[in-house]
Amino acid sequence: MNLTTIQLVSVWILPVLFAITIHEVAHARVAYYFGDESVKLAGRLSLNPFKHIELLGTILIPLIMVLVVGFAIGWAKPVMIDIRKLRNPDKNIPWIALAGPMSNFVMAIMWALVLRLIFEMDVRPEWVLFLVYMSIAGVLINSILMVFNLLPIPPLDGSKVIMPFLPKNFARIYASFSPYGFYLIIALMLLGLLGIILNPLINNILTLLINLSGFPSSVFAGFIQSLN
Repeated sequence: MNLTTIQLVSVWILPVLFAITIHEVAHARVAYYFGDESVKLAGRLSLNPFKHIELLGTILIPLIMVLVVGFAIGWAKPVMIDIRKLRNPDKNIPWIALAGPMSNFVMAIMWALVLRLIFEMDVRPEWVLFLVYMSIAGVLINSILMVFNLLPIPPLDGSKVIMPFLPKNFARIYASFSPYGFYLIIALMLLGLLGIILNPLINNILTLLINLSGFPSSVFAGFIQSLN
């Protein structure tokens, strides 16, 4: 089944919005737990997507990607952490950084469980097929975001997980590359190296989630093929 542009946008919009919003809320919630009340004052504990939406990363880039390549990935406004308010910054920052990717993993499992419920109920109305495709999109986007954000490239979450464990001088140098990290990511993408790095990890996670869903891998493959 080849999806129309409107169907593609409809299938992807909620999974992408949930994935990037809850990712940022998870960072904020853990930062707040460790003592940084500034995230609450900034409204970043709220599940209201409008508190986290960024015009370029949350709306324009995902929409363009759906129209051009058939799938979407995006980002929300980053949560600004005041490390001076954390009880123990060196110990707290890795957990704050991990919270975002781990929230994506939990969401991927939840979308897979929705698929499992549909599979067990064995219902086949047209709207159920739409929900199946939306759930597969949820599994895909959250798996990709989790693995991507765990890359140890500043300013991605993976760099913040390992930074407190580095020698102070090296950590400062490492952090200074944050403004250039996305240029490195784009270069890796253009060279075809980003897929080589990410795909094995993403595929392993997808295999786990496909088994959890109960749906045959051909259903997932058919959805991905419909994006082309």
